[in-house]
Amino acid sequence: MSQIFDFLFGQYSDYQTADIVLEIVAVIFGFLSVWFSKQNKILVFPTGMISTVIYVYLLLKWELLGDMMINAYYFIMSVYGWYIWTRKLDDTHATPISRTNLKEKKISVVIFFATLLFVFVVYNAFDKWTNWVAYVDTITTAIFFVGMWLMAKRKIENWIFWIIGDIISVPLYLYKGFTFTSFQYLGFTFIAIFGYLAWKKHLNNNPQTA
Repeated sequence: MSQIFDFLFGQYSDYQTADIVLEIVAVIFGFLSVWFSKQNKILVFPTGMISTVIYVYLLLKWELLGDMMINAYYFIMSVYGWYIWTRKLDDTHATPISRTNLKEKKISVVIFFATLLFVFVVYNAFDKWTNWVAYVDTITTAIFFVGMWLMAKRKIENWIFWIIGDIISVPLYLYKGFTFTSFQYLGFTFIAIFGYLAWKKHLNNNPQTA
């Protein structure tokens, strides 16, 4: 039992207590953000912004540039998403849940490949192509960039990208030594699945917005 505990949490013996507490706080607010997203509530954005600000600080400190860029982008897109979700289409209706159209699918493809190129350039500049993790980071960064943009646009397909990215991130963060964050992504996976089902049910009940 102690060997399992050491495997999961042994790396934290070298961390500052404040950083461990901050990671736990970021995980809690990350869970709240995804839960509020599943519930289609605007609180997804302020809770997510708290989590991402903490992660930007920690990941910059730990020199994990790809992960840091993901969270910095999350913060920016949370501001954008907050505006989109509260923007009134008319006097009574805000932006509804909907499916992506052809133009948005094309934009998603552009965001994905532009992110791959951007991360490649940044990693080259900072000489971060040191092991296989960097390549996986590049892929997950692109997946999450698209997912966050679609969520900000209130598109149901955002959940598909979250599910794929979360599944990859569970073992990835465990390998990196961030057990609490790995557990967070495990929880995210299940919430994202239920989020997709909840939004799909909403669309089925409101076919005029699909």
